[in-house]
Amino acid sequence: MSRVAVILSGCGVFDGSEIHETVITLLALARHQQPYQCLAPNKEFDVVDHLTHKPTGEKRNVLVESARIARGEVADLAQAQAADFSAVILPGGFGAAKNLCNYALAQAECTVDPAVARFLNDMHATGKPIGVICIAPVVLARLLGPTAHPQLTIGTDAGTAQHVEQMGAKHVACGVDGIVVDGKWKVVSTPAYMLADNIAAAATGIEKLVAEGGRVVR
Repeated sequence: MSRVAVILSGCGVFDGSEIHETVITLLALARHQQPYQCLAPNKEFDVVDHLTHKPTGEKRNVLVESARIARGEVADLAQAQAADFSAVILPGGFGAAKNLCNYALAQAECTVDPAVARFLNDMHATGKPIGVICIAPVVLARLLGPTAHPQLTIGTDAGTAQHVEQMGAKHVACGVDGIVVDGKWKVVSTPAYMLADNIAAAATGIEKLVAEGGRVVR
């Protein structure tokens, strides 16, 4: 069985991958008996103190920090080939908006990290499912919005939804327990912690996203 790629952006909601969303994703894949491989870009990022929510002035490495969630089982995204994977999922967390792209700074004018862009464009070009969680849909909106105009959700936040539309994607409002499926482009998205106020609420939509991706793959 081919593996699902899970692209991480560090470790921690304020400067990396949202840990709950990542663990729920990996657990759901395991429960579906779906092998996966965590991937991350090999680059530096600015660290945020998760107790005070303030920058520390430190820099750390995205790949190294992602290894904390992946229990060391993470590979450099730049070395990954789309041909080796059946689908890809991007958990959210502020790292998706800082380390996978620069949406946190540039909003609708953002650009995507080259390694992330290459891998996702290759997955899209070969018709493989792409799942995006929480704020991660902005990465796909920037990449595919101008040409494919995929349907995506970040929940109900009007400002972020407007940016998604400005980048060329079609935003669909969605509750925390729902998913939005673009059948044409095999894109699945769910709001998770864009709306969730607890881990159980986030899990419902993520589990549906993983299950839907599995159906598309088969």
